[in-house]
Amino acid sequence: MHRLVALDLPGGPDFVDALRRAWDDGDAVLPVDQRFPPAAKAALIAAMGASRVVEPTGATELTEGRPVESGDALVVATSGSTGTPKGVVLTHGAIAASADATSAHLAVDPSADHWLACLPLSHVGGLSVVTRALQTGTPLTVLPGFDADLVDASEATLVSLVATAMRRIDTARWRVIVLGGAHAPADRPVNSVTTYGMTETGSGVVYDGRPLDHVEIAIVDEEVRLRCPMLLRCYRDGTDPFLPGGWFPTGDLGELTDDGRLVVHGRRGDLIITGGENVWPDPVERILARHPRIADVGVAGVPDPEWGHLVTAFVVPTDDHPPTLDELRDLVRAELPAYCAPRDVVIVPRLPRTTLGKLKRGLLAPGRE
Repeated sequence: MHRLVALDLPGGPDFVDALRRAWDDGDAVLPVDQRFPPAAKAALIAAMGASRVVEPTGATELTEGRPVESGDALVVATSGSTGTPKGVVLTHGAIAASADATSAHLAVDPSADHWLACLPLSHVGGLSVVTRALQTGTPLTVLPGFDADLVDASEATLVSLVATAMRRIDTARWRVIVLGGAHAPADRPVNSVTTYGMTETGSGVVYDGRPLDHVEIAIVDEEVRLRCPMLLRCYRDGTDPFLPGGWFPTGDLGELTDDGRLVVHGRRGDLIITGGENVWPDPVERILARHPRIADVGVAGVPDPEWGHLVTAFVVPTDDHPPTLDELRDLVRAELPAYCAPRDVVIVPRLPRTTLGKLKRGLLAPGRE
């Protein structure tokens, strides 16, 4: 019987060694978020049905675990858009397909390149750096977390980051910076690539709008659908998310340009309908983020009896003199239709974001439909 082994370990050589041992035994691995308190770790391990827990002090066998299938490599916990934890089951075949396609796109040379993993290994963006390096035999350094000084001091040539971390390092010294998580800044360095993907795709499968080899994209009723060998086998509870023909519905809305480039607008629930007009938050946020007195910004629709929803900007100012609503409206109206301009501004100390920098938009305006 193949087991699910929970790795409750910080990033580093011990994590990589434990991952290798589990795979050598035919088991699958559940990486445990090191920022969780003990109760949350225990709840996750139980919910995912792990049979063994590996910690820095040793290993513990659990009696309530559930087996995995032969060929399963990883179970990665994700809350998706609902907040309810799910376990994404990725096979060795999916991991290999992701590593090979990504490495081919980035022209990775194991004799010259070196990966640095510094994002949380409980998320596929950080974990895929490790599995990619193992699959291709590329040298690898794993840090317990992001530390700008350690990142800058690394001898690695390739790194996966989120935009907030990238702003804190010397970007020029890297051959390639792979950007995931939140949308990349407009002034990103030329040696960076933006990625689109999710836990269910085992990492990014679209780079700078272009699908990797063997990745198919379809737009059906405005929804982005994917078909590729990198996709999950199923969810840990056995749920099969696939549509006929092997297509995976992402829940993201987007379009393909005339030259075949994917443009993702956002989750279906992100769309703001105000006065009968459709407003996507992302382009509004990109414009507002350029304001010199805005440190961070999120846009969401707040229910309103007259307009349906009000386009509302939630702003983290850089100082005690935040921009006015009129300033923000003028800024947006210079580039987008007037109905895209915010009708209200809310000053907040911080925005709710995931560890990878993705905005938890539903927490900005929880009353919106």
